[in-house]
Amino acid sequence: MNGNEPRQAGRRGRQLKRRFYEMSFDYQRGGLPGYLLQNRETLVPGQKVLLAPAGRRGFPTYPVRPHFLLDRKAGRLPRDLEMFNDYWLVSDQTKAVFQAVDHSGFDFFPCDVSLPEGEYQGPAYWLCDVVRILDALDEAESRLKICRRGEADYRYIGDKFYEIAGGARLVFKEDAIGAARVFRMAYRVPTIICDDVLKDACKAASLKGIKFRDALEL
Repeated sequence: MNGNEPRQAGRRGRQLKRRFYEMSFDYQRGGLPGYLLQNRETLVPGQKVLLAPAGRRGFPTYPVRPHFLLDRKAGRLPRDLEMFNDYWLVSDQTKAVFQAVDHSGFDFFPCDVSLPEGEYQGPAYWLCDVVRILDALDEAESRLKICRRGEADYRYIGDKFYEIAGGARLVFKEDAIGAARVFRMAYRVPTIICDDVLKDACKAASLKGIKFRDALEL
C-alpha cells in the first residue's frame, strides 16, 4: 500500500472514514536553537525573516542555498522537523516520508550545512513548505468562530477567517480533499491539516519534532 490508496475494511470493502489532525512543530520540546542561518542578508536583503511569496506558498527564487551552521554551543541541533520563520526545516528522512505519502503537497528547498569545526557529514536538511490550500471545511458540522469582513472586530485579509483559539471542532468534506494527505486551510492558511495516513507514516518513521492534534478536539 503506497499511502494514496483508499483504506478499506470488512468483506464488503467498506471504506473507512479518515481522521484529520492539525500538524505542527512541537513547541513544548523547544530550547535555544543551535541551527543558525548564516546568509540571511544574501537570501532576503533587508528582511529579518524568510517569508513565502505574497499570495501563494512555496519559495521565492533565492540567489543561493540557505546556509545553516550547526553549533551545539549555541543550542540544540535540529530534529527531524523544526519551525524556521515561515517554513519548516526538515531532515532528509522527513522529506522522504512526506514525498512518499503526498508528493505534490510539499515543496522543498535544499540547504547547505556546516559545523564550527571540521567537515559536516550528517544528513541533508531542507526548507519545507506545505503548498496545497483547500477550502474543505464543513462549516455546518464544525464548531469554531468564523470572522467575516464587515464585522466590527474583523482584522484579517479576505472575506472571512477561521478562528480556532480557545478550542474548536473541525470537520472536513471528503469530496473537497480527495486523495490529498496534507493541506492548508483556505481561510486559515497558517494551519496545516493532515490525515491519519501521513500521521501514521511519521510515527512509523519515528520522526522527532512533529505534533499532531485531533481536528475534532482542538
